[in-house]
Amino acid sequence: MSDLDDRLRAASRAATRWVVGHPRVSPSDAFAVLAAAADELGIEEWDAYGERGPVEMLERQIADLLGKPAAVFFASGVTAQQVALRIWCDRQGSPRVAIPDLSHLLVHEEDGPRLLQDFRFEPLTRGPRTATAGDLAALPGRLGAVLVELPLRDAGCRLPTWDELVALSEAARDRGVPLHVDGARLWESQPFYDRPLAEIAALADSVYVSFYKGLGGLAGAVLSGPEDVMAEARIWRRRMGGTLYRMSPYALSALVGVRDRLPMMGEYVAWARSLAGELTDRGLRVNPQPPHTNSFQLFVPGEADGLTERMAKLMERERVELCWGWRAADAPGTAWTEVTILSGALVLEPAQVADWFAGLVED
Repeated sequence: MSDLDDRLRAASRAATRWVVGHPRVSPSDAFAVLAAAADELGIEEWDAYGERGPVEMLERQIADLLGKPAAVFFASGVTAQQVALRIWCDRQGSPRVAIPDLSHLLVHEEDGPRLLQDFRFEPLTRGPRTATAGDLAALPGRLGAVLVELPLRDAGCRLPTWDELVALSEAARDRGVPLHVDGARLWESQPFYDRPLAEIAALADSVYVSFYKGLGGLAGAVLSGPEDVMAEARIWRRRMGGTLYRMSPYALSALVGVRDRLPMMGEYVAWARSLAGELTDRGLRVNPQPPHTNSFQLFVPGEADGLTERMAKLMERERVELCWGWRAADAPGTAWTEVTILSGALVLEPAQVADWFAGLVED
């Protein structure tokens, strides 16, 4: 680790203000919140291998929210999505999965889904755009499943329009192919569509949602869908080593996130859009503009190393965590970062934050 990395880590620990993410709390404070929540929610027993207790309570709640017959809790979203696709592919008799080439499964999971499950991935889209019914029609042959990521995180958390999503869903069903939604950030996507979560989820045969991102949980995910598919998912969860003896802490933290943070998603998105407008006014580039969710990509002129050095100084001076790092963009002399607005930013002014970002750019 470099001296600059050490400085950034120290500045992050010393921060008292946060532009990205939720305010950082100590483990003891976080566990105290969960202890109080257990009493408030009437949780009096542990789960045992994912049965009863807060795990069962969470599964019922998410199934109701998403309008699905059943749901299964997983400690890991990576496992949950492999299970969903494995079940659909086995039932369809085909290992071929239509998937965006920027999908989390292809970019961030060390080729695990293919190596472990023998999936054959077919590009539904290439590059930073969302899928359409036409993209599905362009893939010939038998498919085991279609996966869409809502939002497509590596495209700037971009979402298809409602009509595009409906058309894709209808195309998959007309073709007899299950549609699975990677909804790691589905909570953050709901304000874009301004429709109930159940109406969005109804377009898919199965949906995965995460709890440790926008909802601020410790870890964990839920897979939801038909009763028979979820019963099979429980078997695969055990086969893949995901049925832990105690999953109550994760489920309890998810229940707290659903209770306390899910109602604030609209505020997070509105604040992100205000910030994006301020950044654009200062000559910086936001993708997409306006943001589709509470997260977007910010592009600025400069080299990543120089921007990181100046950001370290700003974080030390202002005691603020501005972003999670800079990377070189494809265009020479340009760098980018991901900005994700959650509860930490709501006490700040978008104009002030935009000035901090603009101040990193050398004249």
